[in-house]
Amino acid sequence: MRVLIVGSGGREHALAWKCAASARVSEVLVAPGNAGTATEPKVRNINVPVEDIQALVALALAERVELTIIGPEGPLVAGIVDEFAAHGLKCFGPTRAPSQLEGSKAFAKEVMAGAGVPTARSYVCTTPEEVEEALDAFGAPYVVKDDGLAAGKGVVVTDDLEAAKAHAGACERVVIEEFLDGPEVSLFAITDGVTVVPLQPAQDFKRALDGDEGPNTGGMGAYSPLPWADPKLVEEVMQTVLQPTVDELRRRGTPFSGLLYAGLALTSRGVRVIEFNARFGDPETQVVLARLKTPLSGVLLAAANGTLADLAPLRWSDVAAVTVVIASYNYPDTPRTGDPITGLDEVAAQDAPYAYVLHAGTKRDGDSVVSSGGRVLSVTATGTDLTEARERAYAAVARIGLDGSQHRTDIAAKAAAEA
Repeated sequence: MRVLIVGSGGREHALAWKCAASARVSEVLVAPGNAGTATEPKVRNINVPVEDIQALVALALAERVELTIIGPEGPLVAGIVDEFAAHGLKCFGPTRAPSQLEGSKAFAKEVMAGAGVPTARSYVCTTPEEVEEALDAFGAPYVVKDDGLAAGKGVVVTDDLEAAKAHAGACERVVIEEFLDGPEVSLFAITDGVTVVPLQPAQDFKRALDGDEGPNTGGMGAYSPLPWADPKLVEEVMQTVLQPTVDELRRRGTPFSGLLYAGLALTSRGVRVIEFNARFGDPETQVVLARLKTPLSGVLLAAANGTLADLAPLRWSDVAAVTVVIASYNYPDTPRTGDPITGLDEVAAQDAPYAYVLHAGTKRDGDSVVSSGGRVLSVTATGTDLTEARERAYAAVARIGLDGSQHRTDIAAKAAAEA
C-alpha cells in the first residue's frame, strides 16, 4: 500500500514513521514534509504545499496512492477530502461540513447541545457590547476563543479583563465561556462515521513556560499514559462525548469519518469538553503513537473504508512515553528561523531506540538542518514508567543545540512524581 501524508509538522513525522513501520506499506509520501521525514526509511518528501488541493489530488493520482492522511486542519476545513473523494481517492479525515467541528467553536457548541455532550456554558459574541456582557456574566478567569481556526493559539485564558476584551476585539466572532477547573486530558478516537475506536489518553502542556506560565502555544510537550486518571475515563468519554457526537453528526446528514480529538477538563462536576479538533493533535500524537502496537495504516484505511467494526481491538504497549518540544527563539510570537540544529546524529547514535527526534519546523540547508518554524523538534522517549521516559527524553534534549531555543523542563514531572 502507498500512503500520502499531507503536512510538515511533528505530527506528520510521527504518522510517517508509524505508517512506514508496517509491512503492508510499500512507500510513504509526505507533502511537503520536513528534514526529518526526508531521512525515514520508505519515506519520500514531495514539495507540494498543503494549501494546493488540486496539486495534491494530482500527486495522489499520479503516484497511485491508496490512502491519504490529512494532517493539518486548514485543508480539512477547505474541503480537501471532498475533492479527493470526487476523484475516487480514499482519505483519512472528515469532509468539509463536519470539519466545522474544529473550524467553528460556535458550530461545535451547537453540535454538543444537540448530542447532549457536557461542555462549558458559553455565549457567541460579535459586538463589543455582547463581549462585555458575557465577560461580566462569567467573571474571571476569562476564557475567550476565536470562533475560527487560529493554529492552536486562538484561545486566551486570563484574569485581566482588558486583555480578554482586546483578544475578543481582534476576532470577528468569539465564543466566551465559563472557566473549567480541573486537569485537562486529550483523547483521540478514530471513527468511520458509525463505529468509534478510542486511542489512549494523553496530557499536553499548552503554556510556554514551566509551571504553566507564559503565553498559550500549540503545545510544548505531552505524555501518556495518565497514571492518575480513573481507569474508566475512556469508557465514560466514549459514552458521554465521542459516540454521541459522531451519532449527532450522522443524524445531521454530515457523517464524521477520521480522527475526532476531544480536549477535556476533568472538573469537580464531571467531564466537560473544552474543544474538538478534526485531526491528530500535536504533540499528543507523538506519545500516543509511540505506545500503539497495532499497525496504524490498517486502522486508518478501515476508517476510510467504513469497516472499523471488523477490526480486532487495538493493541497497546505498557511503556510510558514523553515528548518534549524544542521551540525557536521568541516562540510563540514571531519565531526566529534559519538557525542550525546540532546533536541529531548524537541522539540517533546514543539514545535510540528509546529516545528519538521527530521533526516539525525544520528544513535542509545544504548539509545542515536548520529551523523553519516555531516548534522545531519533538524529542520523544519511552520507558518502563514516566520517570524513566522523562529521563531519556531530557537526556536527548541536552544533546541538541539550537541557538536561542526554549523548552519546558517540567513535562510529566508532576505525574511521574505522583505515580
